[in-house]
Amino acid sequence: MPCQSLPPLAIMRTLDVPSSVGRFMIDAPRPGERVKIEVASHNGTTTLQGIVLHPAAPRHITLKLVNGYNASYPLDAVETIEIIGEYSAPQPTPPQIIEASNELPRVRILHTGGTIASKVDYATGAVVARFEPEELVASLPELSEIAQIEAVKLGNMFSDDIRPQHWNAIIAASKKAFDDGCRGVVVTHGTDTLHITSAAIGLAWAARGGTAPGPIAFVGSQRSSDRGSSDAAENLLCAVHWAANGPKPLGSHSDTSVVIMHANANDGVCSVLPGTGVRKMHTSRRDAFHAVNSEPLGMIHIENGAIEHTLHSTYAEAIQDSPRRAIAERPDAYEPGVRIAQFTAGPWLHAEQIEAVAQSGVQAIVIHGTGLGHLPIDDPGKDAPENTKIWRTLTRCVNREIPIVVTSQCIHGPIDLNVYSKGRKQIDMGIIGHGSVASPETMIVKVHWALSNSMTVAEAIATDLAGEGRNTLMA
Repeated sequence: MPCQSLPPLAIMRTLDVPSSVGRFMIDAPRPGERVKIEVASHNGTTTLQGIVLHPAAPRHITLKLVNGYNASYPLDAVETIEIIGEYSAPQPTPPQIIEASNELPRVRILHTGGTIASKVDYATGAVVARFEPEELVASLPELSEIAQIEAVKLGNMFSDDIRPQHWNAIIAASKKAFDDGCRGVVVTHGTDTLHITSAAIGLAWAARGGTAPGPIAFVGSQRSSDRGSSDAAENLLCAVHWAANGPKPLGSHSDTSVVIMHANANDGVCSVLPGTGVRKMHTSRRDAFHAVNSEPLGMIHIENGAIEHTLHSTYAEAIQDSPRRAIAERPDAYEPGVRIAQFTAGPWLHAEQIEAVAQSGVQAIVIHGTGLGHLPIDDPGKDAPENTKIWRTLTRCVNREIPIVVTSQCIHGPIDLNVYSKGRKQIDMGIIGHGSVASPETMIVKVHWALSNSMTVAEAIATDLAGEGRNTLMA
């Protein structure tokens, strides 16, 4: 860690913390300074060294310790502070070129950014995206034992900034990689919208009945590469292994693109998750990604430096028994100008909101319904006129040929509008979505793909385009 790499420095000043917090706040070390502190604890005085970060809470001091973890203490528990020096980031050195056997398969890493390509800025405590793809590759010499690695930088951004134009750049770059003879592609991507981009690329290659020439593995990390608990290295090793050695995609089983992340909180196993049937389900856990209405396609195991993969029995049988689709001559693109509005059904949904958005020129509206896909459109007690207004507004939208698509806030389970009378009413209104088992994000990506590629939204939602609608994958 950076703390360990710095030479000992002369003490700049020593602060004796008085009872008055006011004076301490004036003399407190600045973020980015290296300090040694003595802290009163239940077990006596503890001495720690680290780099000062912005405090995690008011009236606290937060340090980045030499082991990579953060520690915070109340100011009134700190007895003394020695300012040892300023943090100085190590000067970048040219990445070492990793030589791999030319008999190994070629894998191209398409670098978009995210936590997997991030470091901690010790002057601010923030995680910033700043790894170059060559640095990412050079940091893992084990990669040279798996494949001939090529790295292409498409960007260095966090995934919440990804837009359809960036999907198109990934699609074009994956096409070029396969045209250049690569066996597989790995896309390094931030985790927050990784599942959305994986669905978009999977549909781009497979929605018309084809598939990609080889595996496309999306990978990210929940902890930055320079943290002691980082999952970046194992995730990337597993993704490259899949791109180099995993089965070529069938196209019909949500395997044209896959997401590869930690299978649990421990090291050693990564899940291979269907690219159109996966979702980030936790903000910070290393095993944040889970299959939605589907099963993992396989697992990748790392033990004593050896990497191997196993396939889920359902997927293994499909590879043996199902025909592989033809290679798509060219993947589809997405129209960046498409506008899709989203609403959440519930007590706060009002007709005026829907009408205002409909007037703005959106091409489709997606509503995250409750339960099986229900919307607040009934007023049986004659005491909720807001619901009747929503019914009328949605009916007008359908009459204006604005597709209204319903998905579920429950995430797991099908949209079934046949169970209750309200659902049948929604079908009669022209609401789209009945029978879908795709995740909410994949539903929206399908709407965008349809609007970009001359298919009606109703037809796209009702069709299993790339394996996202296979009931046999129901968990």
